[in-house]
Amino acid sequence: MRLSSSLASVTVALALVLSLPYEAVPHARVKGPVSAQPFGAECRTRTTGSHVTAYCHNPYPGIDRVSLHIECDKWWDLDTDGTPVDTGPAMTVRLTGRCWENVRSVWVSHQQG
Repeated sequence: MRLSSSLASVTVALALVLSLPYEAVPHARVKGPVSAQPFGAECRTRTTGSHVTAYCHNPYPGIDRVSLHIECDKWWDLDTDGTPVDTGPAMTVRLTGRCWENVRSVWVSHQQG
């Protein structure tokens, strides 16, 4: 069985790229300074019927601005994005919200304060 010329050239090019050293291949770079300090409150969410409660504890020295987001199951039920709350060092905050009927999904967003 004979390989077509285009398949053979692709195979040779792939073999050459894979044989390059790691430093020779370009990699994606992160823009801006990388924070060496750990960040982010740990959040636990609980859904009971149509009510949602989240507890967020910040064990780090920086401020974490947390916000509760709720996506409701029914199309006519309004999804909610909670007001951001500053969570200071060693602080625990409680966030609450609800849908009229069923809750589809819940998440907490984080922003450095």
